[in-house]
Amino acid sequence: MIRFVLLAALATPAAAATDLGALERAVVQFSGAPVGAEGGPLAPIDRRLKLADCSVEPVLSWRSERQDAVVVQCPGGWRLFVPIKAQPMAAGAVATIAARTEPVIRRGDPVTIVAESAGFSVSSDGIAIADAAPGARVGIRIAGARTPVQAIAVEPGKATLPGW
Repeated sequence: MIRFVLLAALATPAAAATDLGALERAVVQFSGAPVGAEGGPLAPIDRRLKLADCSVEPVLSWRSERQDAVVVQCPGGWRLFVPIKAQPMAAGAVATIAARTEPVIRRGDPVTIVAESAGFSVSSDGIAIADAAPGARVGIRIAGARTPVQAIAVEPGKATLPGW
């Protein structure tokens, strides 16, 4: 999996943060497909976004191993998620994948949600409100929270926040 790739296509760091067209071109280059095409950005980056200047070049990475979104991040600043248009699967392939993947988290299981990065780790305990296979989203009810937290199932009793 590609962790981080610096944007060489952007001319100046200050312009990179505010030039949404340049950011979009970098995402197209990173994903290897044009906007709207399979494997490329689902849609153009919304030109109404107002991003703060970035003192360094933004960094691109895949959101997850599924490569369903590109994360464009100004280190120490903003973060932008660009959805990627998935390649269509045959109906039979979807059923086969679903049949092979057993849930690692079941409704009612105690689950620890973990968010880790270089130098720190944050976790919280809760109860799963649905079954989930590895890599699938699952709602976790945490005591004191009004709504469930959406997390990604990792293994029995463990989930992570999307984008971590």
